[in-house]
Amino acid sequence: MAGIKSLAKDTAIYGVSSIIGRFLNWCLVPLYTIKFPADEYGVVTYIYAIVALALIILTYGMETGFFRFANHESYSDPDEVYSTSLVSLGVSSTLFFAVVMLFLSPISDALNCGGHQSFVWMMALAVAIDAYTSIPFAYLRYKKRPMRFAMLKLINIGLNIGLNLFFILLCPWLMTTAPGSVSWFYRPDFGIGYIFLANLISSGVMLLLLLPDIMSVKVSFNGRLLREMLGYSYPLLILGIAGIMNQTIGTILYPHLVADSAEAMYGLGIYGANYKIAIVMVMFIQAFRFAYEPFIFAQNRERGGDKTKAYSDAMKYFVIFALFIFLGVMYYLDILKYFISPKYFSGLKVVPVLMLAELFFGVFFNLSLWYKLTDKTIWGMWFSLLGLAVTLALNIILVPCIGYMGCAWAALACYGVMMVTSYFIGRGRYPIDYDVPRLMFYFVVAGLLYGVSCLIVLPVEWVNLLFRTLLLALYVGIVCRHEHIRLSDIIKRKI
Repeated sequence: MAGIKSLAKDTAIYGVSSIIGRFLNWCLVPLYTIKFPADEYGVVTYIYAIVALALIILTYGMETGFFRFANHESYSDPDEVYSTSLVSLGVSSTLFFAVVMLFLSPISDALNCGGHQSFVWMMALAVAIDAYTSIPFAYLRYKKRPMRFAMLKLINIGLNIGLNLFFILLCPWLMTTAPGSVSWFYRPDFGIGYIFLANLISSGVMLLLLLPDIMSVKVSFNGRLLREMLGYSYPLLILGIAGIMNQTIGTILYPHLVADSAEAMYGLGIYGANYKIAIVMVMFIQAFRFAYEPFIFAQNRERGGDKTKAYSDAMKYFVIFALFIFLGVMYYLDILKYFISPKYFSGLKVVPVLMLAELFFGVFFNLSLWYKLTDKTIWGMWFSLLGLAVTLALNIILVPCIGYMGCAWAALACYGVMMVTSYFIGRGRYPIDYDVPRLMFYFVVAGLLYGVSCLIVLPVEWVNLLFRTLLLALYVGIVCRHEHIRLSDIIKRKI
């Protein structure tokens, strides 16, 4: 049990740094949507979608491969595994950046950044650095140094946010009050380029701070080891590419599916900004994921008892809380929408679709325990590839007809298909008695309560918010009644 407790503690530390990072970066969205028009923010959304895919490809599953071979019975020296991984990623990342610089002009044109080639090379260099430093961060986890890991991650986040505020808020103000202090380096027409510059600087600083961990191991390279690591990591690369493309393919394809490039970037900016509202669900799922995997493996390790009952209960409470978050965001969207600039409000219609899509992904993640516990992780790859096929097909069909709403509906269908397929296949291979009727009951209740809030819109805003609060309280009351939870008992325990 001591090992499980240690795992849970370390997971919490890693989780806090990741979730705080996502939340703080989320808080930059109001700044971007106020300071930049939708077509410029569309370029940011598009480039970061490409970056997410490039980072998966450039790490090619080596992070997981490092953990596997650092504990491999055939290789007694984990430092050799670490050094071999560093050399491999160092070479591949350098080659990637060299190729980007060699073909900078056509790549910039393809990414709709022809007039700003610096955007492309800055993010290419940042991605190359991030791919390389993924192994030192993995080494910190291997050495059980979660505090240093979390500290460096938070420094990275803080520096990135600080530089964004410096370039986007402080420098324009100084240009009007004391131009001599910043005019030697600051260019007002560089615009969104400062978002990418802040990212590059923070990535560079991380590389410098990780140098002691990189230099602490003698450089060595084992070709046979690398070939085995690549063989092990290859399926993980496919799974990673399919997984990230499920999230980003709509954004990547969008400019190629809309005839007018300016209109495409405008729509992409609207979609990207409103997606950030739906990320509340993503943060909940992220927090759940950090706690859930240690939980399921700990349960699987325990002897005796009804393990599947624990898995079933975990699914039930996930759905209950996820539906609560869905209703909460939708009921208070009239307030939350001011998280972005009013000029982006036309895209608020994507929020409920994307929220539900992320909820389906959370259910799929819950269901994934059957192939993780049976060591059949290749099923995860097949599900991701199936989802990718659905996403591709629906984006190609829907985007030319209904614009960025097609991206949202494609995401919902993708995760819905993955969820349903995983449930039915898993039921035959690792049966878990999920209380499906009760789960469906909660979905129906939440759907009806959301429908009521859409049909009944009161003319006074505060009265309307009060009415929706009562609907949310009604959902909680229904859950408590069916789960035999007495609020008075919870209050007494808290006291």
